[in-house]
Amino acid sequence: MIAKLSIIIPVFNEGKTIHHILNKLKSVELVNNIKKEIIIVNDCSSDDTEEVLKQYFLQNPDFNISYFKHEVNKGKGAALHTGIAKATGEYLIIQDADLEYDPNEYNDLLKPVLTGFADVVYGSRFMGSNPHRILFFWHTIGNKFLTFISNMFTNLNLTDMETCYKLFKTDVIQQLNLVERRFGFEPEVTAKIARVPAIRIYEVGISYYGRTYLEGKKIGWKDGFRAIFSILKYGLLKM
Repeated sequence: MIAKLSIIIPVFNEGKTIHHILNKLKSVELVNNIKKEIIIVNDCSSDDTEEVLKQYFLQNPDFNISYFKHEVNKGKGAALHTGIAKATGEYLIIQDADLEYDPNEYNDLLKPVLTGFADVVYGSRFMGSNPHRILFFWHTIGNKFLTFISNMFTNLNLTDMETCYKLFKTDVIQQLNLVERRFGFEPEVTAKIARVPAIRIYEVGISYYGRTYLEGKKIGWKDGFRAIFSILKYGLLKM
């Protein structure tokens, strides 16, 4: 039986870029003839995201895309919960709707799983020799700090806990009780996946084509404080 990769795309006001990322996904050829299942969750966008998507669906009727919409804005984490619950592939990866991450690197993340070594693979922006756009010093320090304190409580040695690219065996992530509705998703899923008995977690280096805030980047310092709270909530308080 041919395996399938579920690609979860949370969307909020990405009308300018969503068709570009879908075109990239359409062109990606996965190893071992693995099929792609695209799951888009529109978190009540207020721009033209839905119109752009509807037009794209009409123009690409043979592309395997499932579309779901939240009638009120619930947050990125809540959109991911919806997508994870709907996934039917053996493997699952999270894909942002912007152009910061390259879907052509899916095969790099799949390799440790397909060769029998990993159950979960994180794509690290801070290791390897792939291209990385030079942007914000304090944003990088913040990411590394969040990863550091997360590692203290999970006893992992991750280099990039906040990365978008997280690939799971689907049955592993679907068994987790995830509750964070916004940007606390990353530390929560990391803390909870680390407590799964005998879980095997790997990292691979990935490219990063980061956006500026003028280009549409949404995460800010308030999300950093929420991430710290989530690390303490799911790490320190569970010890």
